[in-house]
Amino acid sequence: MKHIQGVFLTGYITIAIKGEHPEEFLQACSEKGIIFWQVRKIAMDTYQANMRLQDLKHLRKIKRKGQHITFTHKKGLPFAVKRFLARKAMMIALILSLSLIVFLSNIIWKVEVTGVPKEIEEKIYKQLTSYGVHRGVWSFSLDGAGKIQQQLIEDIPELLWVGVHKKGTTFYLEGIEKVLVEEEKVTGPRDLVAAKKGVIQRIYVSKGIPMVERNELVQKGDLLVAGNLTKTEQQEEKKEQTSQLVSATGEIIATTWYEVETTVPLEASYELLTGKHKNKFYFGTKQLVLPIWGFKDPDFVAYDVDRDIHDIYFLKWKLPFQFIKSTWNEKIIFQDTRTREEALAAGKLQAKEQLQLQLGPKAKIVSEKLLHETVEHGKVKMNLYFTVEENIATAKAIDARSE
Repeated sequence: MKHIQGVFLTGYITIAIKGEHPEEFLQACSEKGIIFWQVRKIAMDTYQANMRLQDLKHLRKIKRKGQHITFTHKKGLPFAVKRFLARKAMMIALILSLSLIVFLSNIIWKVEVTGVPKEIEEKIYKQLTSYGVHRGVWSFSLDGAGKIQQQLIEDIPELLWVGVHKKGTTFYLEGIEKVLVEEEKVTGPRDLVAAKKGVIQRIYVSKGIPMVERNELVQKGDLLVAGNLTKTEQQEEKKEQTSQLVSATGEIIATTWYEVETTVPLEASYELLTGKHKNKFYFGTKQLVLPIWGFKDPDFVAYDVDRDIHDIYFLKWKLPFQFIKSTWNEKIIFQDTRTREEALAAGKLQAKEQLQLQLGPKAKIVSEKLLHETVEHGKVKMNLYFTVEENIATAKAIDARSE
């Protein structure tokens, strides 16, 4: 029946009507709009029926003619809530117990590192402690797994990769050690040969015999310093040659040449973080989040937003709820329009820095020359020719058996 749908939410009561002619009282109630259902006769002079809680105020206005009304049952959500609230001690204890379990379930009780040698493992534990990742810390106060992973790779050069994830109350890290391939060192007797084409400028030899002179053009692989010291001894009847093999040591500074291609846009934009930021906190699910702190958006003209999402656990089970920290970082955007001359200057500096990084700090860039430049699609494309002074000597082992 439609008129009693949803009565559990609004509440209903069961009454007993006892006295002379209870039917007349029920009829009077119906005329006033009071709805009864499950009406039944339980004694010769007594009827029992259900009625809505909201009709109780109208029932009291109806005159009774010798009938006595008692309330036998109270049912529905309003009465259940009232009974629950009446037990305040139990309610408070339940809420505190659940809150304590959730709190303890979101504390890091164990940090486990696998996949790396003991010495690197100790470095990882030390770095994690400096990041605030240790036993007993609340997981919501930590940075996201991606940030911790990036920090570890930057701070520990021996790490090639590290995976970071949290499961329950345990923080797991699995790392892969970086295999450093060192340049093979030549031991024992050796010569020094040219690593690339160049014109010899200066010769510094501490061991071995120089085989080239200043201003001499050499090709890649040419012998620069010999490690074979040959001596000729004159005797009355015969000549004897003796060979002494050493590890040739020295530097051969030569002029070398490089052609570098680079492209510079005529219009560019730059972003600079000001350091100002605002944190906002949310609680919710993947579909719906509710703000719990920081309701007002910052008055930043431009900004980046970083989100750290933390899952919430109950014991070992992940709940469908998340705690989200959103960081708004203010930034300033600069628009730069270059002239052709400014783009050329920027391109030369960019190419020079790239070449210096490639050659290392000991190499000296002597001069540069612009070979070709074109402007198309808002960019300046240029070819530059650099003259460099660098050490071109590289070691080559001497096979003593061939001597």
